[in-house]
Amino acid sequence: MKNTPNNPGRKRTLRNILLFFLVTIIYIAVLFVSAGSLTWLWGWIWTGIVIINFIVGILLLDPGLLEERTGIKKGSKRMDIFLATIMGRVGPLAIIITSGLDFRFGWSGSFPLVLPILGVVFLVIGNALVLWAMKENRFFSGVVRIQKERGHHTVTTGPYNIVRHPGYLGSIIITIGLPFALASCWALIPAAVVIIISVFRTILEDNTLKKELENYSDYAKNVRYRLIPGIW
Repeated sequence: MKNTPNNPGRKRTLRNILLFFLVTIIYIAVLFVSAGSLTWLWGWIWTGIVIINFIVGILLLDPGLLEERTGIKKGSKRMDIFLATIMGRVGPLAIIITSGLDFRFGWSGSFPLVLPILGVVFLVIGNALVLWAMKENRFFSGVVRIQKERGHHTVTTGPYNIVRHPGYLGSIIITIGLPFALASCWALIPAAVVIIISVFRTILEDNTLKKELENYSDYAKNVRYRLIPGIW
């Protein structure tokens, strides 16, 4: 079978899975290297969530979407490439490294048990929402672009029937939860930067889709809220 954007072929799909697995392992390694210890309970709980999320994602997601989210494709918006790199790579790494160093040097001191538990709940909810959005929307690219070669159209089902950007909402929930799940007050600083960028990207993507994606403007009239139902 000839490879297409929607059917990348078994070899490319396996390559994409291995690439995402490698990235996952790197993030886990960075956390524990920063922490300087393998006895960190909350670090291992986060690791478990990350691995489960990876496995569920591989089982649920369309192979064409995995291909789309691998690398930068033609038509990607330049500004969004920069913002996506900070939001999806640099920011999370900064949170992880800060949390690990916090654990190693005890910067945050005593941390109430309820906060890491609450953080874990946020991680589970945020990851579930992102996976739901990605399952429902096979055009869930890592950067803003109109995927004409993949038959890009407006998705209105699932979480997209509630808010226009459920993926960003899920990502923000994860970003809020991660510093708490790793018991680090200092990690809230890079987390705040990531959240600000996430909101800014939501605005930019929403405007782009209104201008360039067919039927999106009509959809935006029916689903009024970008991120938070009843608020914005």
